[in-house]
Amino acid sequence: MNPFHYAFKIKDIASTRRFYVDILGCKEGRSTEHWIDFDFFGHQLSGHVSANIPELDYCGKVDGVSVPVPHFGCILSYEQFEEVQQKLQQHDIKFVVKAHTRYEGQVGEQRTMFVLDLSSNPLEFKAFKDPDEVFAS
Repeated sequence: MNPFHYAFKIKDIASTRRFYVDILGCKEGRSTEHWIDFDFFGHQLSGHVSANIPELDYCGKVDGVSVPVPHFGCILSYEQFEEVQQKLQQHDIKFVVKAHTRYEGQVGEQRTMFVLDLSSNPLEFKAFKDPDEVFAS
């Protein structure tokens, strides 16, 4: 797969750097006083400072659970998923949706969890039991 690029709004550089670099362990790329780039599991994230952060909308309903939309995140291996979960817990990051298994015993079975970064951007991390089922229907 080709890496994706995603630009999103952040409250400030310092708290964004803390969440993505210090907590998640992302490598920092370029930055100015107005934006900051990260290597987010091989993908490029660009946080841009804004005073207009939109309110969350829990309009998504997935496997009976309300999830915030829009959101972004990454599909990880089971090992990476556990590592990220531990890092988030160690830093007392509140889970919007606690880690759980979705579609258990079905095609597309996956571990998933949602958190908010320090600018209240919702992120989902997931890990598929069978990575070949990411796009299975």
